Amino acid sequence: MKLLNFTIIKLTICLIIGISISYFITIPLNYLVVKSCFLLGLLFVIFLFAKNQFKKTIWFALLAFVSMVSLGLLTESVHNHQNFKTHYSNSTLLELDATIPLTLRIREHLKPGNYYDKYIVDILKIEDQTVSGKTLINIQKDSLNKGFKIDDILIISTEIKNLNHALNPYQFDYKNYLEKQYIYHQVFTDYNSIYKINTDKHTIFGLAASLRATINSKLSSYNFKPDELAIINALLLGQRQDISQDIQNSYANAGAIHILAVSGLHVGIVLLLLNFVLKPVEYVKHGKILKVIAILALLWSFAIIAGLSASVTRAVTMFSIIAVAMHWKRPTNIYNTLAISMFILLLIKPIFLLDVGFQMSYLAVIAIVTIQPLIYRLWIPKLKPVNYLWQIFTVTIAAQFGVVPISLYYFHQFPSLFFVSNLVIIPFLGLILGFGIFIIILALLNVLPNFLATSYGSIISMMNTVVNWVSKQEQFLIKDISFSWLQVFGWYVLIILLLKLYKKRSVLNLSLLLTSVLLLQGVYLFHKIESQTNQFIVFHKSRFSLIANKTNTRLQIAHNMDSLTFKNDKVIKNYKVGNFNTNTKEDTLNAVYTINNNHLLVIDSLGIYSVKTFQPDFILLRNSPKTNLQRLIDSLNPKLIIADGSNYKSYVERWEVTCLKQNIPFHQTSKKGAYSIE
Repeated sequence: MKLLNFTIIKLTICLIIGISISYFITIPLNYLVVKSCFLLGLLFVIFLFAKNQFKKTIWFALLAFVSMVSLGLLTESVHNHQNFKTHYSNSTLLELDATIPLTLRIREHLKPGNYYDKYIVDILKIEDQTVSGKTLINIQKDSLNKGFKIDDILIISTEIKNLNHALNPYQFDYKNYLEKQYIYHQVFTDYNSIYKINTDKHTIFGLAASLRATINSKLSSYNFKPDELAIINALLLGQRQDISQDIQNSYANAGAIHILAVSGLHVGIVLLLLNFVLKPVEYVKHGKILKVIAILALLWSFAIIAGLSASVTRAVTMFSIIAVAMHWKRPTNIYNTLAISMFILLLIKPIFLLDVGFQMSYLAVIAIVTIQPLIYRLWIPKLKPVNYLWQIFTVTIAAQFGVVPISLYYFHQFPSLFFVSNLVIIPFLGLILGFGIFIIILALLNVLPNFLATSYGSIISMMNTVVNWVSKQEQFLIKDISFSWLQVFGWYVLIILLLKLYKKRSVLNLSLLLTSVLLLQGVYLFHKIESQTNQFIVFHKSRFSLIANKTNTRLQIAHNMDSLTFKNDKVIKNYKVGNFNTNTKEDTLNAVYTINNNHLLVIDSLGIYSVKTFQPDFILLRNSPKTNLQRLIDSLNPKLIIADGSNYKSYVERWEVTCLKQNIPFHQTSKKGAYSIE
């Protein structure tokens, strides 16, 4: 099947190109509005003239593609709130790091951190000025306070601060992650500094959160264990905030994390259940129309309750199209359905394009519908139970072809026993979801028998036990895999050309496949050459000192952490994975380092140094040395002074002032991140 023959697929690709371009270049919104309106208007006029022509020209197609690219640019710009005057960042009253009164509305409850409860909030007012835009609020934890609900209106006086970039190389960049959701700043406060206003106004998100709270309140009166209740919230309500880190790691290591995220698998099962339950409606007058309307209403109600995440919104959009096609008895081309759902979703929320779940969902579905039939035809069992398990196995394998390259790029691990957990859980997932929905309905009606609740809790516990067992087979879990975007691209090209050769064996297709193999080998060779560089890095590690000296592929690490802390630390792991480095050696911290004819002097808590031995180019202050920095600068005259994360904050602030007076560059790793000397 030549997918590019489908018009909607070509238009969707052009829309994606436009959205992608918008992340690299900035074009004024007014210009994009005028340009897009002109192109779409011209396209419509040419269509009216060209639709009756016997011979179509290429110019109409080119204009359509350019119009879609322009529409992609416009869509992203319209959704970027900073382009509007009402956004709080454009307010004349805004002053970063200055205390100002804010009126906020709770929009989303995030997974809490070690010290703060976290919420996404809408900024409604700065002083008395009405504004718009989202930000992150961090509220210091208080065991006596139960937190806030969605749609609560809060008034606080606090500072609006910039988000911090990742402080170490190849570390997860939380600032970049939030900016993809149009969140550009954060505020810090405590519960005692917040004044809550009662309000009768509720958004659809607030109503959904209220319903989820009611369901949880009802279920909490039964004997569900905390982990069981957390899994129920994830499977049926799309909320994963309460899942413990251990449970989440177990599902990730077992290759079953997708089961906890409401996605196409869950929504497809829900559609089948609804289609079965509402079958009797077809026998009343206009029953088929009423049935499809009811299915769409229930599917989107499920999506809203689940929080309208990227995965559930994509799945419900796609299955809504399928539900309508089923009603009209028309064959539904899955590629067209995927393209239409993607086109609609990206028009509504273009930021979905950067969502990991969104990317993996589409890649998995495309791989399943393309590759699964080919694998299934290799062996068709005659026994129905065996055939059913074989179908699930082939679906799981096909999905892995679609998601493994991008999964390795984002998560750097491969659970090779993924098929075990999937073969055990997926055959019963329909029962688990259907039983769960039935449990929730009975609980809301206050007629849920205890034995049913206990039985369902036991099923959830059994599922957790199976996943936990699979995840503990650590010899089958491959971790810390280095993978780049070039490798992602190379592997997808190889998979596509391999499929092309399988479907049509020809010299041309074989030549293309072999060329892709050579290109992929070139990518690996490029990374191997690129990794053979010399680099000296002072990492940021709170309360500790951490230094790495990289010579070609050899990485020598010096630190003052205990063995357990160092083993669990991710700073070096991230650097090794991101830098394609595997050869490491631990060492003690030295007083002097030489890097490409440059000398670095390390001054620790003893504050002892010699001015007679050599003239250092760099000075690293660690463990809060009680030294007179001005005298040190006068005697050693360094080019740069570095303060790592092991120093007291008050010391670092004093050193910064001294360096500013002496006109000496000062690098504070807690603010500027790791310092690298090439």
